[in-house]
Amino acid sequence: MDELKRRPPNSSPLTPLTFLERAATIYADCPSLVYNSTTHTWSQTRTRCLKVASSIASLGIHRNHVVSVVAPNIPAMYELHFAVPMAGAVLNTINLRLDARTISVLLRHSESKLVFVDCQSKSLLLQALSLFPPKSNRPLLVLIQDDEFPTPQTNEFVSTYEEMAEKGDSGFNWVRPKSEFDPIAMNYTSGTTSAPKGVVHSHRGIFVVSLDSLIEWSVPKQPVYLWTLPMFHANGWSYPWGMAAVGGTNICLRKFDARIIYDSIKKHSVTHICAAPVVLNMLSNSPDSKPLDHPVYIMTAGSPPPAAVLFRTESLGFVVHHGYGLTETGGLVVSCTWKNHWNKLPATERARLKSRQGVRTVGMTEVDVVDPESGVSVKRDGSTLGEIVLKGACVMLGYLNDPEGTSKCLKDDGWFYTGDVAVMHPDGYLEIKDRSKDVIISGGENLSSVEVESVLYTHPAINEAAVVARPDEFWGETPCAFVSLNGKEKTSEKDIIEFCRAKLPHYMVPKTVIIKEELPKTSTGKIQKFVLRDMAKSMGKSSSVKMSRM
Repeated sequence: MDELKRRPPNSSPLTPLTFLERAATIYADCPSLVYNSTTHTWSQTRTRCLKVASSIASLGIHRNHVVSVVAPNIPAMYELHFAVPMAGAVLNTINLRLDARTISVLLRHSESKLVFVDCQSKSLLLQALSLFPPKSNRPLLVLIQDDEFPTPQTNEFVSTYEEMAEKGDSGFNWVRPKSEFDPIAMNYTSGTTSAPKGVVHSHRGIFVVSLDSLIEWSVPKQPVYLWTLPMFHANGWSYPWGMAAVGGTNICLRKFDARIIYDSIKKHSVTHICAAPVVLNMLSNSPDSKPLDHPVYIMTAGSPPPAAVLFRTESLGFVVHHGYGLTETGGLVVSCTWKNHWNKLPATERARLKSRQGVRTVGMTEVDVVDPESGVSVKRDGSTLGEIVLKGACVMLGYLNDPEGTSKCLKDDGWFYTGDVAVMHPDGYLEIKDRSKDVIISGGENLSSVEVESVLYTHPAINEAAVVARPDEFWGETPCAFVSLNGKEKTSEKDIIEFCRAKLPHYMVPKTVIIKEELPKTSTGKIQKFVLRDMAKSMGKSSSVKMSRM
């Protein structure tokens, strides 16, 4: 056996870019992208990506240069997931709902050489560039136009996207990675923290997580996939590449609401959707909600979905699958893998089980919940809190230009420390209880904001709920609940507190309830708890009366 070793024929670097070549062969005349009145086939998509890649290279973009994109879920955004790395560059998709100052910071930090800008974000991007220091290097700009929003090309832009797609070389010899550990994409974490970090992923990592996500969700060949999850959020959980692997039809949406989603499902016979729990809440609470005429599979992740929301969504005919991942893993690496005998359980119990995050996916090496101080696995009792740690091929290479931040989470013991607090159940399924910074310590008791939120979501009048710590004179911290209402029933702060008191131990009952028209969210639907924490802190210390705790 000793003479058998790695050789060039058996060690080609793994890359998801090969998915496109295969799709163009097998599904050449099948639809790849649908947007308004435009439909492209997989053969056309491959040709367009090669042409754009060659145009990018002709602008002087070289291997490992960062190319940024500020755009919604439109065909150009999808194509650039292939075209940018085909030119040897590193794709950086930027949240288009960030402000100009933050975008300016990200572009300078990444040293982006080229930025593709959607027409509706033109003024935002130009404002961001105006905040660059004098005489600093600025990226080249390409304008992505849209017939629905006529926008002239001005002299700040070197080209338009369609010009690059038309004039490029369809025979371009795309740049293959020298190593499968070469970077392919970088995403900035933002929204729920105030310090964004550039998460760099490798070709190998994205290859593995793309296929892994398809396997775990049991995605068949040629699904019809509706893009509600922003592609700028962790590259749409790596499904832009995954859809090429199975020859899916990508239904692109510039914007959406419940009505648009229901209309798109019917018009295009949509089979699959990825969405944050806030979208599930929107679909099940909307006046446009109605039973589906065919099953639609939804993958949800991003925050723990309340069991009540899962129950309402599935009652409409959606089949919800729940997963867990981070920007640092490129996609979902833990999944609430369903067991057939669970189908015999009552609907409410099925929803409770499905709200757990679950077990590692096939492509992950190890997942555990450990004591962050000792690194020892917590008891599998469903109540002992610990930190989720991960080990596997799709864990990021690290944070760009941040060796200290990288070493803090990618530790020498071989684990990636996520900062997410969870318990491990006796059956080996983990369940998130909080981010470490969101655990509320009240009178020495650690309480999970997620558990309180799950109860709040069962209240018939509540649409959204988030619980954070408020300083307290006696207990140190007490739960402070921010909620928005759905308009179906009337309620008051006092009613909500009494509702919780009947369902929770006294120390977990919110001492403060704030009713707001809408809770602050990131562009991907995550409630911005850091904003709410600041609001709770600004209220000052509450003066709780000492009481017995149950």
